[in-house]
Amino acid sequence: MKKKNNCWEEMDCGHEPGGRKSHDFICPASTQKEFDGINGGKFAGRFCWWVVGTCCQGEVQGEIAKKLLDCCKCSFFIKVVQEEESDFVREIVNIHPRKNP
Repeated sequence: MKKKNNCWEEMDCGHEPGGRKSHDFICPASTQKEFDGINGGKFAGRFCWWVVGTCCQGEVQGEIAKKLLDCCKCSFFIKVVQEEESDFVREIVNIHPRKNP
């Protein structure tokens, strides 16, 4: 089975803990434990589009609603979609379904 890269490995950003640029900034996708394992990634490494404050294209990204349109065009996002096929998780509602009161 082929190894599934996390975003920081695929994009070679260096903002993961211990990365070459981690002294400037540690990306929350590389530390967000609540998303560990989603789409086969470590922490939010394969769910980075759902994490506020990631550093993409040299800029810290804000609200999910604003960044998601850009993320959907990202080569890494597209690769995860293709690798996960029908198991792909795009958004949090797929993970934690709403409970009826």
